[in-house]
Amino acid sequence: MFEADKGQSAPLDGSALRIGIVQARFNEGVTNGLRDACLAELAALGVPAAHIAHHTVAGALEVPLALKWLAHRGEYDALIALGCVIRGETYHFELVANESAAGITRVGLDLDIPIANAILTTEDLPQATVRQIEKGRDAARVAVEMALLKHRLQ
Repeated sequence: MFEADKGQSAPLDGSALRIGIVQARFNEGVTNGLRDACLAELAALGVPAAHIAHHTVAGALEVPLALKWLAHRGEYDALIALGCVIRGETYHFELVANESAAGITRVGLDLDIPIANAILTTEDLPQATVRQIEKGRDAARVAVEMALLKHRLQ
């Protein structure tokens, strides 16, 4: 029998949630924009500022390990990864984009915690700048939605 997801159309209420954020400093102008949009959306969703932990790391490759450390603490309902990888003229872009995404996914699956991946992968800085606000907001909504879904299903 099919069970409808009753929470899908309901407004997201993050007032009881604890959220951890890891932000890469590389391309800091973009990642700060992601952070600001994410924090504003978390506030709009009712997540108290005191329930949000924000940490920075050097770049996208360091994000998964910091997420893993936060997940091991057992204090958070969801985590958010913020970063920006811009294509260059070498293979390094693919390496960083692929490995950071794989690491983030692995942490979420291995440690059973929702992680919203908002590490932008773009061709150039203008593309990243255009996407930073929308992607930051999306990350907040995804984190809250998945944390609430996990609570309902457990």
